[in-house]
Amino acid sequence: MAQLSDDCFAFGGPMMSVDEAVAIIAARVKPVGETEAVALVDADGRILAGDVAAPLPLPPFMNSAVDGYAVSATDLPASAERALPIAGRVQAGAPAQPALPGQAVRIFTGAPMPGGTDTVFMQEDVRIDDAGNVILPPGLKPGANVRPAGEDIARGHVALASGRRLRPQDIAVAAAFGLTTLDVVRRLRVGVFSTGDELAAPGSARTEAQLFDSNRFMLMAMLRRLGCEVGDLGILRDERAGLAAALKQVARSFDLILTTGGVSTGEEDHVKAGIEQAGSLVLWRMAIKPGRPVAMGIIDGTPLIGLPGNPVASFVTFVHVVRPTVLALSGAVPSPLLPMPVRAAFSYKKKSGRREYVRASLRRAADGALEATKFPREGAGLLSSLVETDGLVELGETVVQVEPGDAVGFLGYADLL
Repeated sequence: MAQLSDDCFAFGGPMMSVDEAVAIIAARVKPVGETEAVALVDADGRILAGDVAAPLPLPPFMNSAVDGYAVSATDLPASAERALPIAGRVQAGAPAQPALPGQAVRIFTGAPMPGGTDTVFMQEDVRIDDAGNVILPPGLKPGANVRPAGEDIARGHVALASGRRLRPQDIAVAAAFGLTTLDVVRRLRVGVFSTGDELAAPGSARTEAQLFDSNRFMLMAMLRRLGCEVGDLGILRDERAGLAAALKQVARSFDLILTTGGVSTGEEDHVKAGIEQAGSLVLWRMAIKPGRPVAMGIIDGTPLIGLPGNPVASFVTFVHVVRPTVLALSGAVPSPLLPMPVRAAFSYKKKSGRREYVRASLRRAADGALEATKFPREGAGLLSSLVETDGLVELGETVVQVEPGDAVGFLGYADLL
């Protein structure tokens, strides 16, 4: 399990900015360190556990980049056309016989260059005369239309660095090296609780005063998209001692514990007190909206993050607190979210010193620019605002007002995980 000291998130002051929290996570959280070998087909989304240096150059041999005719640079015509006899034919995957000076070889894309040749004329730039010779036009540079060995990746070059979160294109590179497996960090084990007497599990009986629990399933889906193994720990009721005991009981079984709900200041919000009873509370509030009440703590060396109960607040704080924590525990290279610049098509006012996220949809304006339109209703409890929008407009701590036409940063939902 991931083991943290009790002061690893310590921060002076009652409120922490998003950047400060992420910086502390990156500096203090220790990766789990355990690795496993997985087949290439199973490596997508996993965290690479060690550098992958190229065992061979890519491409491994000089080859033609086009369909055409391979010749020696010494035979290139300078100022007038030149006819060369066609001495052979080589296709992709077939060995090539050497060519003599003054000869051309019919060649196809990807085929190895015959010995004695180093330049390729594209087939559409030449013609064949009645005697079967290829007529070469002047003006081609030596080495044209050829891919040298190692042009893409040189032998020994670190093509995939440790800590990379693998993508399909990374898998392709490994396959091009002839590898069949990659060493990756084992999947994080994350336990997820919901809290609150007002919640009923989907599929169970619900009283008139209860809601079906939705946050837990959203968070488990988000964790799985980050490559985690997820433990569904159900619903904790609003009872402080029982909540603290439950957190203590599961702490050593997981690398991270996640809760949703019960972190505000109400009389029946017991997560903060439960963390303090079972372990150490090291952060409670963040300067972020939606989602100010975010509890972070340590229980028996295992980090715990308590997210707000409102769905939008839970979603936003997951992206900006849980995501970097998961990446840090996995030993991943930090992956900051980079908002895309778009034009605001709405007015909005906010307080200084707090980062806010506005649910928005994108549209193409008449002048071709991308515009962000704000969801028409407010409220961190509106699940429809996450379903019916395309992403979040990020408004930094120094922003106090947005007017139509202002440049703003947009984070699409597809880019958040």
